[in-house]
Amino acid sequence: MKLKILAIVITVWLLVQIIPKPQMVENNPFLKSNETMIVAHGGGQFEFPDNTLEAYYNAFSVDPKVVLEMDVNLTKDGIVILSHDRTLDRKSNLQNALVSEINYTDLVNDEVDFGFENIIVPSANGYNVSGELIRYTNYLGQTVTPLDVSYPPGISARHPEKFLVTSLEDILIAFPESLMSIEIKQQGDLGLSALEAVIVLLEAYDALDRAVLVSFHIEVVEAFKTLQEEKDVFYYAPQNNGVGVFYFLSRAGLSLFSFERPALLAIPMTFSVFDLTQSTFMRAAKAHGLAIHYWTINDEDVMRELIEKGADGIMTDRPSLLRQILDEKED
Repeated sequence: MKLKILAIVITVWLLVQIIPKPQMVENNPFLKSNETMIVAHGGGQFEFPDNTLEAYYNAFSVDPKVVLEMDVNLTKDGIVILSHDRTLDRKSNLQNALVSEINYTDLVNDEVDFGFENIIVPSANGYNVSGELIRYTNYLGQTVTPLDVSYPPGISARHPEKFLVTSLEDILIAFPESLMSIEIKQQGDLGLSALEAVIVLLEAYDALDRAVLVSFHIEVVEAFKTLQEEKDVFYYAPQNNGVGVFYFLSRAGLSLFSFERPALLAIPMTFSVFDLTQSTFMRAAKAHGLAIHYWTINDEDVMRELIEKGADGIMTDRPSLLRQILDEKED
C-alpha cells in the first residue's frame, strides 16, 4: 500500500513538471531580451545624488534602455516626490523634516538642496537629526553639480549648483518611454494614499504598462494584488514572504502552485543561508515569465557572474560600470 501511494505521489509530481507553466503576466517588459537590463538604483547613487532628476538623466545618457529605479513618498500637500527615506534629513539641507509633514510647494519655493549625504544620529523626539551637513561626493570622491550631467539635446540644468526636489511627475515628463521601478516607502494609510497618488499619475501619463510597483509593507502589497485584478495591466513585485513562497515551491518543483502573479522579483543574491541565484529557482522564474532583478550589485566580478547566469536585470549604483561590462561582453 505504501509503495502504491509513493508511486502515485511520484507520478503526480512528474506530471506537474511537464505541465506548461502559466505566465505570471502577459508581455512582461522587465524580462531581458538580448542583454541583462541595467537598473539604475536611485538613478545610480554612486555617480550622482540618488532620486534626483539629474541622476536619472545621467543614467539615461549611459543607456537609453535603462530601468529607472526610484523611491517615492507623499508630501503633506499630496505630491509624490522622490526620496529614499521618509525624512529628508539624510539627503538634503533640511532637519527634522518628515516628508508627510512638509509641503512640496515649500521645497520648491525654498530651493531645498538634495545634494547631501549626511550622517544621521537618533533623536529622542522620534525624528532623525542630521549633524554637520556633508556634501555629496561620487564614487571617485568628487563633488558634482547639475552642470556635470550629460543632458539630452534641448535639456539644461535646473540649477547650476543645487539638486532640487524631484517629483514622480518630473520623471514621467522627462522619460516618456523608460521602464520604471517605483518603491512605495511609506506604510499604513499613508502608504496606501501614496500608492493611490502614484496610480493617478501613471494613468494620466499612460505609463502603467512600463512601471513595476514595489513595497516591503504587506498592506501596500495586498493593495497591489487588488489593483492587478482591477486593471488591464498592472505590474508589481512581492515583498519577502511572496519571494520566499515562490523560492521554496520552485525548489520543490511545485511552482505551478504559486498563485501570486508578480512581474518581477527584486532580490539580493542570497537571503540567510539560501542562494537566490540557484539554477532551479531561476529556471522556474523564466518558465513563468517572471523577471529576476538582483540588488544592489557594484562589484565587477559579481556583475559578470549574474550576466552569465542569465539575470534579467542588475540593480546598481554604478550604471556606467555595468554598461562598460555589457559592452565588453558584446566585443
